[in-house]
Amino acid sequence: MDSFITIRFKRKTAKRFQEFSKKHFKTHTETMEAILDFFFYNEISPKEKLGPTGRTIEAKLLKRINAVIAIIRDVEKTQTKPTVAMIQSLFETEQPNKKPLIVEKKYAEEKKEVHFREIESTRFTTKGRAKR
Repeated sequence: MDSFITIRFKRKTAKRFQEFSKKHFKTHTETMEAILDFFFYNEISPKEKLGPTGRTIEAKLLKRINAVIAIIRDVEKTQTKPTVAMIQSLFETEQPNKKPLIVEKKYAEEKKEVHFREIESTRFTTKGRAKR
C-alpha cells in the first residue's frame, strides 16, 4: 500500500477540489490521478486556452443556420413560387365563356311572344273527319 503525503493548498482551492472529488470520484487520489491523466493523455497544459467553448460554437452555428434559412426563403419567394405559377398558368385551360349571340331586338321579341302557332288546315272539316 502506498503511503500518503501532505500537500498544502489554499482553503478555497481545497474546498473546490473536495466538492469536485465527491461529485465525480470515490477518493481524492482517484480524482487527482484522473486530472493528471487527462492532461498527460491529451497533451495539453492547464494554462492553455482550448479555443471556443460549446456555447460560442452553438451561437455561431445558429447564426449561420438562420442565414441559410433566410437565403432559402428568398430563393423560394423570388424564383420558385413565380416559376411554379407560370408553369401552372401554362397548363391550365380555361373554358371560354359562351357569349350570347347578338340578335336583333325585333327577332328576340318575336320569339318571346310566340309559343306555338295556329295552323289553318283545309284538310280537316268541322266534324273532325278528314276530307278525301
